[in-house]
Amino acid sequence: MIKKFSINAISPKIILTALVAFSFLKDIHAQAIGGNAAYNFLKLPSAPQLSALGGINVSNISSDLGLAANNPALIRTNLDQQLMVSFNALYAGVKNFSSAYAYRYEPWSANFSAAVHFLDYGNIITTDASGNISGNMRPRDYSVQLSASRSYEKHWHYGATVKFINSNYGIYRSSAIALDLGVNYYDSTKGLQAGLLLKNMGAQLKKYEGSSADGLPFDIQLGITKKLANAPLQFSFTAHHLHQFDIRYADTAFDNSNGMQGSGRGSFTIDKVFRHFVFAAQVFVSDKIELTAGYNHLKRRELVISNSATGLTGFSIGAGATFRKLQIRYARSHYQNNTGYNQFALNLPLDKF
Repeated sequence: MIKKFSINAISPKIILTALVAFSFLKDIHAQAIGGNAAYNFLKLPSAPQLSALGGINVSNISSDLGLAANNPALIRTNLDQQLMVSFNALYAGVKNFSSAYAYRYEPWSANFSAAVHFLDYGNIITTDASGNISGNMRPRDYSVQLSASRSYEKHWHYGATVKFINSNYGIYRSSAIALDLGVNYYDSTKGLQAGLLLKNMGAQLKKYEGSSADGLPFDIQLGITKKLANAPLQFSFTAHHLHQFDIRYADTAFDNSNGMQGSGRGSFTIDKVFRHFVFAAQVFVSDKIELTAGYNHLKRRELVISNSATGLTGFSIGAGATFRKLQIRYARSHYQNNTGYNQFALNLPLDKF
C-alpha cells in the first residue's frame, strides 16, 4: 500500500545532515571571494532592520518579516499574513526594492513566505569602442524566493529557501537557481537565540554571453543573540564566510600606493579574523519602539580609502516603531567619507485590516 505523504515525515535530522553535507560540497558553488562571484546584489540587506544590525544577522527573532526573509528558520507563526515592503535609494540613481509575505499553513504545521528583491540601475547610455552612442539600456537584477519553516521540539526551528535569480545587463543576461538552509535555536527563559545559515548554494542556469560559468556568493553564517534579563538591551554577534579564512579583497592591481586598501600582501592575522564578524546592539525603549546599531568590520576595511578619514564607515543605525496595524522601520548605513544610504520599510499585518 502506498502511504500518503505527510510533511511531518520530514525529519529535522535530514535538514541538519544536509546543512553539513552542503557545506563540504564545493562543486555546488564556486567559493568566489573578493568580488569574483556573480549576483553580488544578493549580499545586500533586503530590510532596514537587517541593515541596522550590520547587514548580516541569522539569529535575531523579530516581529519583522524582513529578517525572516534572510534566514528561513526565523519564519514564525507571529508573522502570519504579514506583508513587508522595503525601499532604499543607493548611489547614482540605483534603486533597491524588496517585498515579502508570510503565511501559516496549519494542516502542515508549517510557515511559508514568498519574497522578491529587485535592483534597478536606471537608464545607461551605451557606446561602441570609439565612444559613439549606440543607444541605451536599463540594467537590473532580481530574485524571487519561496521559503518554508517548521519547529522541532521546544527550542528549534529549521527552514529552507529556493531562489530564482536573474540579471539583465543589455545583451549580457544570466539566470541561476540557489538554495538556503537555516537552523535557529531559541530559549525564551534565557533570552538566548542562535542561528546557522548556509546561503546561496546553487548554480547558473544561463551564463553571461561570452563568459564561463560564474560562482554564486556562497556564505556560511553563524550568529548568537542575547537579550539581557534585567535591562532592555539585546546584543548580536554574527560570523560570516566561515568556509574561508582570508576574505580580503586581494587584488594586486590595487594597493596603498594608489590609494586603495587591501593589497593582499603581508600577514594581518587579527584583521583577517575580525573581517568575519558583525556586532550589533538593540535598545528596547518600550514594547513598541526599538533602536539598533551595528558594526561590520569587513565593510569598513573594504570601503576605507588610505590617507582619508574613516569616519563612521562600516557602522549602521536604525529604528523601528510598532503600531496595531503597522510597523515602520528605518536604517542608515555609512559608507566612504561618511556618505551613506537610507532604507525604509512598512510591515502590514493584513489579518488586522
